[in-house]
Amino acid sequence: MRIGPCSIDPPVVLAPMAGVTDKPFRQLCKRLGAGLAVSEMTTSDPRLWQTRKSLHRMDHAGEPDPVSVQIAGSDPAMLAEAARYNVAHGAEIIDINMGCPAKKVCNAWAGSALLADEALVARICKAVVEAVDVPVTLKIRTGQTPEHRNALTIARIAEEAGIAALAVHGRTRSQKYEGRAEYDTIAAVKASVRIPVFANGDIDSPGKARFVLAYTKADALMIGRAAQGRPWIFREIAHFLATGERLPEPGIAEVREILLGHLDDLYAFYGEHLGVRIARKNLGWYVKHFEKCGPDDRLESAQESAPGLSSRLESAAFRAVVNAAESAHAQRRLTREYFDALAAGVPRALAAAA
Repeated sequence: MRIGPCSIDPPVVLAPMAGVTDKPFRQLCKRLGAGLAVSEMTTSDPRLWQTRKSLHRMDHAGEPDPVSVQIAGSDPAMLAEAARYNVAHGAEIIDINMGCPAKKVCNAWAGSALLADEALVARICKAVVEAVDVPVTLKIRTGQTPEHRNALTIARIAEEAGIAALAVHGRTRSQKYEGRAEYDTIAAVKASVRIPVFANGDIDSPGKARFVLAYTKADALMIGRAAQGRPWIFREIAHFLATGERLPEPGIAEVREILLGHLDDLYAFYGEHLGVRIARKNLGWYVKHFEKCGPDDRLESAQESAPGLSSRLESAAFRAVVNAAESAHAQRRLTREYFDALAAGVPRALAAAA
């Protein structure tokens, strides 16, 4: 698929997530099969553009094309200026955030709160589209509440304003991330507009990806939380959609090297002090995928754990130790030791030593 002049291949995209889709994670997901990786949202308030957080979020040097930057705010003129600023600093696609349900964002009348004011949505889309000569996309939810879904109206407004593509998360603002995403609204949006549509929400496996594409007739898929600690999901989905064949899950050794490389990129990007702290949440996401999901998680039962699995108590013990590490060297060493123990089928030894 294409967004203006930009080719999105494969049509499987990393969703923008605040505090998650930083530059190291975007680059990793692209290497592992994402056709596009959208940046975490950047503020439209120019007073904050020179803060450490904003400078990191707006750093796109060396990223593979296309570079998509999400902007957030509620003032059309400020969003237009933010779009111009980010294009001048490397953005090839501008994405407008009208999907975030976080209270902090919505209380500032931004994110999914904007869906309640359709006239303002129109002014914002028009202002941003007219401000830049790159494609502008829009990320939305299905509405404010299940009883007040207006995604179809918003989609038509966006198309008329010149929005180049639309991503729809199958939940309302009030649902946040609870319950199951619904795809009927996404299918209705796709049927009502001519611009490309991304389906988003609860797409966590190759089989689910194929179902959602077939059900909604969307042009592409957007993957969010399912990629946390599992960035190889993009190559798995892309391969399955292209061939009908499932790739084998990556082995412990490969996951260890992916994770260690991710840690190194975080240290290099943020510096050791901040990188070690940001790495902690990423470590938790990776480790969660290797927890044994049986009913008995007593530590003494872990002797019977299969290679590649750990009990919840074992993984919790590892997280407690690795989260206490203050240096990149210690954090990296503990991570390697834990995954080596997983591969050998004896993770309890590491937990006991902790």
